[in-house]
Amino acid sequence: MPVVHKSTIKAARQAEKRRQRNRATMNTVKGFLKKVLTAVEEKDAQGAKASLREASSALSKAVTKGVVKPNTAARRISRLAHKVNSMASAKT
Repeated sequence: MPVVHKSTIKAARQAEKRRQRNRATMNTVKGFLKKVLTAVEEKDAQGAKASLREASSALSKAVTKGVVKPNTAARRISRLAHKVNSMASAKT
């Protein structure tokens, strides 16, 4: 039977905690992103702007926690903002 060090067991325990924390953060982010996209599909300008604010905040928090890389978050926020702004400009 292989020798399993205490440090290996602890590292596995820590990795599992981190994985669950990261998944929880990403699930909330994905929920906010979905809200924005559904508001854009329904052509709800006010709802899309409010959802965009929440989504960008959630993405920024995910960057702070180290779950998402900064450039990835910036790219996603930019694309969402472009969709919301193009929807608003097409309406006027």
